[in-house]
Amino acid sequence: MCSLLEEERRLHDQLLPTRVRAVRKLLMLADHRRIPLAKLHHCRAVLGLPDDFRDRVREFPGDFRVAVDPDGRDVLELARWDPALAVSALERDFVVDERRVRRTFRFAVPHSRSMPLDAEDADRLDAATTFPLVSPYTSGALLRPWTPEAEKYRVGVVHEFLSLTLEKRALIHHIFEFKEELGLTRHMHASLRKQSHAFYLAGTEMNWAVFLRDAYGGDGDLREKDPLVLFNEKLRRYACMTKMDSSESIATAY
Repeated sequence: MCSLLEEERRLHDQLLPTRVRAVRKLLMLADHRRIPLAKLHHCRAVLGLPDDFRDRVREFPGDFRVAVDPDGRDVLELARWDPALAVSALERDFVVDERRVRRTFRFAVPHSRSMPLDAEDADRLDAATTFPLVSPYTSGALLRPWTPEAEKYRVGVVHEFLSLTLEKRALIHHIFEFKEELGLTRHMHASLRKQSHAFYLAGTEMNWAVFLRDAYGGDGDLREKDPLVLFNEKLRRYACMTKMDSSESIATAY
């Protein structure tokens, strides 16, 4: 167990630059570019952050500032905007596979089957109803509430948030921990259900989890596993060991 704890500590140290980058992107998604540190700490396992991340943010003054909000909470603020980070996972994939990304989201536009559309108009309508029009790194406050553009923005924000998580999935309370910062609404379950190409939802409407479909293979396993995910899998194997398994493992080691 001591060796496992030491391995976990080394992993968190090695992965810290990657986690800092993910938190910077999360702050760039957030309204006013700030998030209470307590919220990040509560969701640290989902984001792959070390337990002492709240203390270690001060090691990165070029990336973060720690301030106190009017409610007396410690908040983490973005120190600088980086245009290179303001690119969503979908936008990166768009360059590689435009056709697949265009099919990721579908926002149906009601129209008659007999609606006369030439090829150019049909392509334009298809582009408007599939690929999100608004980058999640723009300000959602500029959009009119309850419009298709606002819904596309919110769905895109959730997609990008999930892409920053350790296992490309999250529970409802992890997502709604950042409800105010990300401009989400209580109708997100219904919005995400309509996007079956992008998300898989499990559970009930009151207690659900959401997965990024493209991150998982046909066997239900992650296509690309973070080193911390691999470590957690090893930890679970140790936890499920029987006394006989343990004896055999020790004998093999010797």
